[in-house]
Amino acid sequence: MRILLVEDDALLGDALQAGLKQAGHAVDWVRDGVSAETALAAEEYAAAVLDLGLPRKDGIDVLRGLRARKRSLPVLILTARDTVDDRIRGLDAGADDYLVKPFDLGELNARLRALLRRAGGQPAPVLAASGITLDPATRAVSCAGKTVELSAREYALLLALMQQPGRALSRAQLEQHLYAWGEEIGSNAVEVYIHHLRRKLGADAIRTLRGIGYVVAKDSPP
Repeated sequence: MRILLVEDDALLGDALQAGLKQAGHAVDWVRDGVSAETALAAEEYAAAVLDLGLPRKDGIDVLRGLRARKRSLPVLILTARDTVDDRIRGLDAGADDYLVKPFDLGELNARLRALLRRAGGQPAPVLAASGITLDPATRAVSCAGKTVELSAREYALLLALMQQPGRALSRAQLEQHLYAWGEEIGSNAVEVYIHHLRRKLGADAIRTLRGIGYVVAKDSPP
């Protein structure tokens, strides 16, 4: 999923970007509140990780502006402001979660997974569709009971489809999930990853809707 990271500390931001990428996300990183507002206006994100003590515009003001525009984007505040009043202020401003520095990267990723599940209407921690199971916590994928090894981009594409089973995603939408700013996108990259996934999961695992995009079918009710 594509994540906006708003963090002005260079060392921490670099570590967070690397850790989020390792967890399978495409990450756009900005370092001040005005740049965050510009990014939020220009791109579609699955979630944002937002520091509060930012140059040019405070994170609370960025968050309030986002909610004033009726944007429901999941936002995880990540800050050194650790008093109870700070947490109340952040949550009342529209944050979905609040994590205080210093923090554990594993906990950050777990909180993000929980936010993304709720936003996508997926209460179960393990995704299942079209005979495939995918565990975002461990990035384990299986098909017909057998473990399947996927590359980072194959996994990210499959995750995007399985988070919205039954809904077709266009090539442009899938590229949004797979690539952050500055990453080169091959002209047929999505088609190549779809081909690899079908080879590993079965030809019918991902359907092509001509002129629309790609879809993973919902499992039939028992």
